[in-house]
Amino acid sequence: MDTHRRPGSPYRDPTILDMTPEGEFRDPPPRSGLDRALGKLGGLALLVTLAAGGLLLVALAVVFIGLLLPVAIGAGLVAFVSLWWRMRRLRRAGGQPVRFVILRR
Repeated sequence: MDTHRRPGSPYRDPTILDMTPEGEFRDPPPRSGLDRALGKLGGLALLVTLAAGGLLLVALAVVFIGLLLPVAIGAGLVAFVSLWWRMRRLRRAGGQPVRFVILRR
């Protein structure tokens, strides 16, 4: 009786315990050099994929910040011009000078 799983066998799930009719466990098939090399190559490919995904996330963050930076500068400029215009109108009307107070706790 064959004690190794056949390569084309649909029962290749490693979580299944493979037993003989006598109740002994079957040994896993011996791994060849090609299997080990492909395993290392697959691990390296996974590492490269994770690194590329991380770089993609960093690139997307840089693009997102690059798109938001002009919007933030424009909003700050609009706020500055609005405050400047209101203070100018207040000075022309003879009001008291505007003082900005910063509260610290």
